[in-house]
Amino acid sequence: RIIMATNFIQNALFSWYELNKRGLPWRGINDPYKIWLSEVILQQTKVNQGLSYYLKFVKAFPTVDKLALADESVVLKLWQGLGYYSRARNLHNAAKQIHKMGKFPNTYNELLKLKGVGEYTAAAISSFAFNEPKAVVDGNVYRVLSRLFGVFTPIDSSAGKKEFQNIANSILPKQLAGDWNQAIMEFGALQCTPKSPNCNCCPLIGLCEAHKKNKVSELPFKKGKPKKQTRFIYYIFIKSFGNTVLVKRPENGIWGNLYEFPNVVTNEKINTELALKNIMDMFSINEGCVKVNSIQESIKHILSHRIFYCTFIEVEVTSLLIPDNFVSTSIQELNSFPVSRLMEKYLNEC
Repeated sequence: RIIMATNFIQNALFSWYELNKRGLPWRGINDPYKIWLSEVILQQTKVNQGLSYYLKFVKAFPTVDKLALADESVVLKLWQGLGYYSRARNLHNAAKQIHKMGKFPNTYNELLKLKGVGEYTAAAISSFAFNEPKAVVDGNVYRVLSRLFGVFTPIDSSAGKKEFQNIANSILPKQLAGDWNQAIMEFGALQCTPKSPNCNCCPLIGLCEAHKKNKVSELPFKKGKPKKQTRFIYYIFIKSFGNTVLVKRPENGIWGNLYEFPNVVTNEKINTELALKNIMDMFSINEGCVKVNSIQESIKHILSHRIFYCTFIEVEVTSLLIPDNFVSTSIQELNSFPVSRLMEKYLNEC
């Protein structure tokens, strides 16, 4: 069935793409660096949000060598607000790999050796920049293929990933791989959307199994998501004669290598006095040397797998000892440090 319909599907999507494609700066080029940059930024990010970041990165780092030679804190600061900061760290580390190689890898297998580059990204770069016949399968492609061919295998299962990759490979026009990958992803982004797809104007409606069986809203199918974990964070904004204290988060985990105020993280809500006492002990602050200026409570911050309830406590202290793993900086210099969106929002409002 797939093989018999392939020519029609290809012709229909290419025609649709020519009429509907968006004019984006990473399209119509074969610069692997800029294509790679766009793909990394657009992971977990919508185009309208990612576009401004792409333009900022290209301006700051016009070549992969410029990016490789940049300080990580500068890269993270430029990335600030996009979330999933491991993308930025992997981007920077991979740029260093490429700089050391002396040239940008030009094959799928070589691209896979780069830090943070998986099968999808390698296929995208190799097909867009070098027209290597590799089919991409991202969220948009999963949606199009699952609906078009009526596939209910979970897309977040190993069996599903294999099945959808095989389908994508089977309908790939090998001589036009880059154009095809762009077309099918754009079709999923604009036409075959997650909610309220424009089925009545779809050029593939006659072949769409999901439409025939009234199953469009049920596809693509995913296994159940795990329940989000809830955590409580108590941040202490220490002010001491125009200075403050920050700590750099570990590289692994959320907000890796970003800076934040000293804090206490708990599984259950605690009173602010206890949280403050923990921080005072950490910095050897005597009770008579601290004054609480303000307490901003119950800021809810949602990530993909966690829910945080955050409290910011601003204090003035006249004496403290700063452990080696903390950074002392002037309050005026706070904006020069890369921080999470949560920290950025608080700093902008306080």
